[in-house]
Amino acid sequence: MQQYSSLPDQNSQIDATPKLLTTIQQLRAKLWLESSLNQLQSRLNHYLLSACNNVLQAEVAESEVLQAVVNEINSVMNSTNLALTDYAVGIAMFQPQETVATVCYISRSPSQNSQPLFVDVLTAEKKLLLRLQEVIEFKDLQQLENQQPPSAWRLADDSGSIMGWLIIAAAPLSCDRESLIESKAQLRSQLMSRSANYCTTALVQLRHILSWQQQYQQLSNSNQELERTNQLKNQFLANTSHEIRTPLSSIIGFTHLLLAPGYEPTIERQREYLNIIQSSGKHLLALINDILDLSKIEANQLEVQWESVDVPLLCSNVLALVKEKAANKGLRLCLEIDPDITSLVADSLRLKQMLLNLLFNALKFTSKGSVGLQVVPKGGSVHFTVWDTGSGISQEDQTQLFEPYFQIAKAVAGGAEGTGLGLAVTRKLAQIHGGSVKVESEVDSGSRFTLLLPLKQEVGAGGDEEAREAGEAGEAKYSLSHLPLTPSSSVDILLVENDLPNADLMQIYLQKLGYQVTWVKNAAEMWEALTQLYPAVILMDVYLADGNGLNLVRQLREHEQYQTIPVIVQTAMAMKGDRETCLAAGVNDYISKPIDLPLLASLVAKYSKPPI
Repeated sequence: MQQYSSLPDQNSQIDATPKLLTTIQQLRAKLWLESSLNQLQSRLNHYLLSACNNVLQAEVAESEVLQAVVNEINSVMNSTNLALTDYAVGIAMFQPQETVATVCYISRSPSQNSQPLFVDVLTAEKKLLLRLQEVIEFKDLQQLENQQPPSAWRLADDSGSIMGWLIIAAAPLSCDRESLIESKAQLRSQLMSRSANYCTTALVQLRHILSWQQQYQQLSNSNQELERTNQLKNQFLANTSHEIRTPLSSIIGFTHLLLAPGYEPTIERQREYLNIIQSSGKHLLALINDILDLSKIEANQLEVQWESVDVPLLCSNVLALVKEKAANKGLRLCLEIDPDITSLVADSLRLKQMLLNLLFNALKFTSKGSVGLQVVPKGGSVHFTVWDTGSGISQEDQTQLFEPYFQIAKAVAGGAEGTGLGLAVTRKLAQIHGGSVKVESEVDSGSRFTLLLPLKQEVGAGGDEEAREAGEAGEAKYSLSHLPLTPSSSVDILLVENDLPNADLMQIYLQKLGYQVTWVKNAAEMWEALTQLYPAVILMDVYLADGNGLNLVRQLREHEQYQTIPVIVQTAMAMKGDRETCLAAGVNDYISKPIDLPLLASLVAKYSKPPI
């Protein structure tokens, strides 16, 4: 019977030993590689987690990740005999628009006798020094990537755009066994290649994290701004409600009193009540104008009429408007104008508005002493300074003074009038004029608000003359002013108005002046009235129940017999371009609502012969 031995053949054991040793070495190398890469991954995860928990600057966070990569590779290679020689690891950052990369991160071998290290580009014909701030051309990096073994590995994002390159520079490996040199070179290449992949992944994730943080911050800022805006809106509505209700109470109350059965006040009392009603109405109109002005400015729709302003005259007129209010509070008004200041190119109406806003504020916060206006030239500007001896303004409140709807808490508590729009409008008007507003104040030491306007306006260079010529050119383009205008001897006025109170007001007022006013409510009645009447002037409401007033004007101009009849529109339109829109329709003039009766009379007289 044949016998089989269980012992291995002696020769086979000898033959298997080198293979077994090789396998063990490969396993050890693989374990070492995985362990090293896990350590790198752990380090990178730590940085990413830190970036998630802390708001970092993009450059700082990215710099920490890249420096961690080169440091970790350096630490790993120093912990083993993988290098077998002197080496350096670096990262060169690359911008897509450029053709070169710059070495920004580097980690050197700790060898005391180390010399400057070079990276071979394909052959020894060209060598690159690996050091900080070294500039390497893109084509050289590509060659380093393609040679065997590679010396550079690209770092590319999700879209394939190159962010940078991981580079190693090392002296040639030295060892008696060529196979060992080859295996260690391969192992080093695997380490660098996978480290580059880990680095790329970490950079992409970091940029996502930073992008999300930025979006979160933007949303947070937007939410805070929305919350602030909502608070301002609520504050504005509360203030506006108070401001509207106060004069409305006077208007409704005194009107009710005048209409009360059995109550017959004297003429003096009636006049007093009517003055209160008129004053309250003007206060409401001023409030609406402030809101509208702010809206126009923010929408870049405010019209500025440049002209040469007589500064002393305008300042005197402004002080005359606040004289009564100052007298009621027992305050002294002062005016000081430098004799060198005579004229200024500006919008006189808006300049008056700015000064009135500042003066009314000064009077509001001053209970005793004086309020004054000082005008002096400084450099190329005119300084209009409104000062007072009032309660002053804290530094905290000064930072918010020019914000829309902001009011000083003690003023609100003290029952002071205002909506917090005056200073906001003033600052924006000053900016439109090429100037600014500044404030100097201390609590209990009064305040000084200075309006700075340039002496020479670049807008409409040449001053009021060019502005006036431009305005006249605009009217010539849009209106019928090029037609010869001969005021009609007729005193017949055709009033097209669908609002009964406004129609009654204009009809009664014009009839009192001697005009014959025919009132119609809509377009159909207008055409019927024109078959029986040839009016001297047509007063046209823009908004009618059965049509648009401007369209009616266009239709009138299409008929030869109506082309020369002057048309004045009455409208609540008040935004930039509204005047041009009206003139383009063939309108001769327009008047804004609420109707200024004396202005209405002058316009009607302009286009007709006033009755005797």
